[in-house]
Amino acid sequence: MTESVAVVVVTYNRADLLGRVLDGLAAQTHEPDAVIIVDNASTDHTREVLDAHRGLPLQRLHLDTNTGGAGGFRAGVEAAYDQGHDRIWLIDDDVVPAPDCLAVLMAQDEACLMVVREDTRGHLVEKAATDFDLSRPWSIRPKRASVETTYAERAAMPERVELHNVAFEGFLVRREVVAAVGLPDDSFFIFYDDVDFALRARRAGYRIWAVRDAVLVRQLDFSQQVALDTWKGYYMFRNLFAVHFRYGTNPLVRAKPYAIAAVVTVLSPVRGGRAEARNVLRALRDARRMRGVPESPR
Repeated sequence: MTESVAVVVVTYNRADLLGRVLDGLAAQTHEPDAVIIVDNASTDHTREVLDAHRGLPLQRLHLDTNTGGAGGFRAGVEAAYDQGHDRIWLIDDDVVPAPDCLAVLMAQDEACLMVVREDTRGHLVEKAATDFDLSRPWSIRPKRASVETTYAERAAMPERVELHNVAFEGFLVRREVVAAVGLPDDSFFIFYDDVDFALRARRAGYRIWAVRDAVLVRQLDFSQQVALDTWKGYYMFRNLFAVHFRYGTNPLVRAKPYAIAAVVTVLSPVRGGRAEARNVLRALRDARRMRGVPESPR
């Protein structure tokens, strides 16, 4: 039996990039059954871009407020799930899939699949973790290896590579996984909502595979650097801490956020100043409220 697939695209004020995504979806050799556009209260010409695209099975969810990537993907996944689709493909608004990308993914009989991303020059930029370790208290960053640090180029990869986490930028998931672990957690707003979902899926016994020949092209330069004294820095701190509180495998790992906050505060006079210190302390307080792993309501 042929499985149905819904594409969920979350967008916010990037109408021109969104147009490229839609062109890429229209060119897929495996046609999606639904393309659900979640518009996070954009104020640019997003609606005009959507009006101009014909031929795709578009559904539009225009949210009243910006709920962040996490809230947008939660809304889109919930809509796709409630419509009964067998698979759900999560796409950001700044990527373009190769014409056979969805077909390559759909040919794989696995519950959790990830594309392998490259930049517009064809360089491998897949940062999904192949080693995400929440058992070592002395490791500041849990991500110890990624696809791009393990393989210099796509040609060096095997056909499939097992992942420990994903990005909601080409992740294909079966509805049974959503039923088992629940929806993306919108409390993250931005950052780590995709990591959290992947960790829940792996805890439920699902394996996640990056598929070498499923190509997704990022339209913007890939940077994971965030100024930690800004509002984004607050979410980076808070959500990293929440992941440690939720999934740390021992008390020392779960206590690591306190150590990080202390070090950042002490070093703030020579680093990010008072703004960074305020961010990390507020993040620590708020992350404690996110310690509980969401239960599946499905």
